[in-house]
Amino acid sequence: MNHLANPEALALLVLVPVAAWALSRRRGAGGGLSYSAAARAAALPRTWRVRLRWLPGALRLVALGLLAVAIARPQETSGQRRTSTEGIALQVVMDRSGSMREPIEFEGEERSKLEVVQRVLSAFVLGDGKGLKGRPGDMIGLIAFARFADTISPLARVHGPLVEAAKQVQVASTRAEDGTAIGDALALAAARLKRAEEEVARAPRGSSGRPEFTIKSKAIVLLTDGQNNAGEASVDEAAALCKQWGIRIYAIGVGAGERFAVMRGLFGDQRIPVGSGIDERTLRAAAEATGGRYWPAEDGESLTRAYAEIDALEKTRIEVREFTSVRERFVPLVVAALGLVVLESLLGATVLRRSP
Repeated sequence: MNHLANPEALALLVLVPVAAWALSRRRGAGGGLSYSAAARAAALPRTWRVRLRWLPGALRLVALGLLAVAIARPQETSGQRRTSTEGIALQVVMDRSGSMREPIEFEGEERSKLEVVQRVLSAFVLGDGKGLKGRPGDMIGLIAFARFADTISPLARVHGPLVEAAKQVQVASTRAEDGTAIGDALALAAARLKRAEEEVARAPRGSSGRPEFTIKSKAIVLLTDGQNNAGEASVDEAAALCKQWGIRIYAIGVGAGERFAVMRGLFGDQRIPVGSGIDERTLRAAAEATGGRYWPAEDGESLTRAYAEIDALEKTRIEVREFTSVRERFVPLVVAALGLVVLESLLGATVLRRSP
């Protein structure tokens, strides 16, 4: 990129027409030779020296203009922008057991728990233009579980595919796949985070010696509406593994709070409390053991608030560094101006010398 360090110095270019005017006045007022017959002098042939008598003055004016531009200091700058991110490695663990088909309130409507979880997850990852700003600097992956835990989207810093994959997750539809393997899902998420940390540590570094991305912290966001009743690992065992590897668990009980079933009887319909079915005690203990938290989320609004608090707890640090080099371009202009002045002096003293 080219620019002038002292652009105000271009005002000196005004001296060029002033000097041209002064030269013309001087030439008009200069001496001459007296001829007894002016007609004879006019008839004399014009030599090349006469035709080029304007050249020394022109050289002086060009030199003056070049010096004015040189004083303005033209420069060529080039640089590069380097971004270093200390982000969060975040593994979202989503329950898709049969009970996630039950409705909860979201934006004034009744929707299934799974659909609400999918919608709020998209807002958390990409931002909703309101309370959730998105997580553009983080490495995020997705695991869904019922009786078995499966990786839906690997940990990555490009989040569009993750959001689209989350929309395709469906509630378990057969008895063979239904269940709630919370422990296995947490253990799988912890293993994925541990491996990602090792891969990032082995990644090549740039010319600055600093990696483009480093993992500032590792966390799991667990969304479930039940209690561990399938799989091999218990929630406590998975939490112990997370604690060992420095992974925090943020657990959210989807559809928490007192729930009621409507029973028909002799005296009409009666609402009977049935509880939420969420093992809140175990989830809270697992989260707190790893330095995390547990949130009960009875509807979509409280789920959004839980994500907003996670946003506040897990902050990404993005550092931008700019490197700029400057090359001065005024030296050739000064050399050219001095060369023109020397040439003017030589011509004025030799072949284009004026007499008298």
